[in-house]
Amino acid sequence: MIIKLTHAHIIGAFISYLIGVFVVPMVIEFSQREGLVDLPNERKIHKTPVSRLGGVAIWISAMLTFFVLVLLSYYPYGSLLSGILLGGSLMFLLGLVDDVYNLNAKFKLFIQLTIATIVYLLGVQIDTIFNPFGGEPLKLGLLSYPITVLWIAGISNAVNFIDGVDGLAGSVITVSSITLALIAAAMSPNPSVTALIAFILAGSMLAFLTYNFNPAKIFMGDSGALFSGFLLATLSIAGVMKGAALAVLLPFLVLAVPIIDITFSSIRRILKGKSPFVADAEHIHHKLLNAGLSQKKTVAVLTLCAIGGGAIATYFTGTLGNYFLYIAVLIIIMLVLSFISIKTKPQAIEPKNEDENV
Repeated sequence: MIIKLTHAHIIGAFISYLIGVFVVPMVIEFSQREGLVDLPNERKIHKTPVSRLGGVAIWISAMLTFFVLVLLSYYPYGSLLSGILLGGSLMFLLGLVDDVYNLNAKFKLFIQLTIATIVYLLGVQIDTIFNPFGGEPLKLGLLSYPITVLWIAGISNAVNFIDGVDGLAGSVITVSSITLALIAAAMSPNPSVTALIAFILAGSMLAFLTYNFNPAKIFMGDSGALFSGFLLATLSIAGVMKGAALAVLLPFLVLAVPIIDITFSSIRRILKGKSPFVADAEHIHHKLLNAGLSQKKTVAVLTLCAIGGGAIATYFTGTLGNYFLYIAVLIIIMLVLSFISIKTKPQAIEPKNEDENV
């Protein structure tokens, strides 16, 4: 065995980043040629068409990296891991079809629930919850299925909801994935695989952010948001919720930003008599922009909120020191990537058609 899996986390992040920075420009060029771009409208803040297939690069870099490390070490067989990789790929394909053809929101939700069901049958399950009265965790029994499926579909869509400002979703996903990796390594009896996938996701996302910080040259689209959200949801189940009794609550801290946004967005739309599936321009990031913050400051505020939630979660697992070390390095990397993005202006993209991708 050339590389031990438990030592491959940083290597995985590095390889996925290198693959990503090579693939993203190819995806941008393809999008420009085929007219697969996100067009401006009254709900969106960008002023020119931008490639919307960033998810393709994220998925390719993540999956290729995992298989490269498999060749260098060993394949950790198991239905749970297979469920995460298969489900993530299916969610990516769903998002990709939506990015190209603009699917009906209710149909997308149905497919998401179907994918979550497949993953549940492969062993990715929330089977216990925290007992507020002390003692052993409460077994969910028959409630395990609906709670697991709703968690997976909910987090996947929550990540998609926050993808409205250059660099925002990518930054929050990167912070969340590293946080989940550190918690999994500290709490799970078999943390290596979940931590590895989380670090690979972080590397892929940093490659994407190299071209996504304001001014963005590419968006992750539904394919990238659903794929990343799905991984965060399932990794939180496999690597965190399977730990101690209180562990089931930690993902709510780690994923606080997207959870709060989707919760208030859904409640707001329902109270207004609208469908929670109808997009609007009243998300948290829109409110911060309307308050006068720039895109970069909006990203900074919400990323700091994600870091704060992660700090609280890692405090309970005794990994706060390591967390701040990783986050400090991450912040430096993101600042460098943001500076590079400023120096590189996006090219004008002429779409082949005027169909709007909502």
